[in-house]
Amino acid sequence: MYPALSTDGKPFTFSIYNRKVRAALKENQSHLLLGDHWADSQIHEVVARNESEALSMIAERYPPEDGFVVETLSPVED
Repeated sequence: MYPALSTDGKPFTFSIYNRKVRAALKENQSHLLLGDHWADSQIHEVVARNESEALSMIAERYPPEDGFVVETLSPVED
């Protein structure tokens, strides 16, 4: 289930990768469920009221316990 977008928020951009995919590739393996591209940082955007809500929404979609690591999070400047 995808997190709902906040209707009164602002856009945040974030970079994220998967540490489990990185570890598998270092061993010349592939992750069973995720593509190799997850070893590299992926840039995404989320709309939230604040940074805390943005991080919560990201964690819901990309659970840290599944190996996802948020590298950066910043508001989109107008």
